Order: sequence, then structure tokens, then C-alpha cells
Amino acid sequence: MSSAPAGLPSPFYRLRLLVAGSTNRSRRAIANLRQLCAEHVGDKCEIEVIDIYQQPEFAARYQVIAAPTLVKLLPLPVRRIVGDLSREADVLRGLDIEVH
Repeated sequence: MSSAPAGLPSPFYRLRLLVAGSTNRSRRAIANLRQLCAEHVGDKCEIEVIDIYQQPEFAARYQVIAAPTLVKLLPLPVRRIVGDLSREADVLRGLDIEVH
């Protein structure tokens, strides 16, 4: 399920998804991320969705140049994935989640 070595607990994922309003692309990214986490990480995941129109300081803090952008805060290293997260294999790879 995850990249944890055999016998060790799966890591906890803290994810921040920065979206720009409630566009179709934003809604699709939210749905794709929730489904991916439910299928591959379960309850070892915390997702925070931030609308950069409402909270623009987050765009600067995370150096967002396009939305939606997913920021993986934990486990380290911090990573960014841009897009609607529809390419599941790429998202899993970007989050360091191995599927068996």
C-alpha cells in the first residue's frame, strides 16, 4: 500500500491542495485526491483544501504558479504536484506511494 518497509507502519500523509475557486478543474482535483487517498492510504491521510482566491497568502507561501497544486507536507520531503490529479500513477509516484 505505501512505501513503508515490511514490518513498519505506513507513513502518515499531510496533504494541502491549493485550488483557484470552485471551477470544474478544482472540483475534479478534490474528488480525485479524496478517492486516491481512500483507496491507497485510508485513515493515514489528512487533506486540507485551500482556495487561493480566498487565502492568497498560501499561493505565495507554497510558491504556487498554477492551480490546482497538491503539496505533500508529510512525510518528507515536501513535494508539489500540479494539475487535476487525474493521472493516478503519476500522483502515487509523486507521493511515494507504492501500489502492490
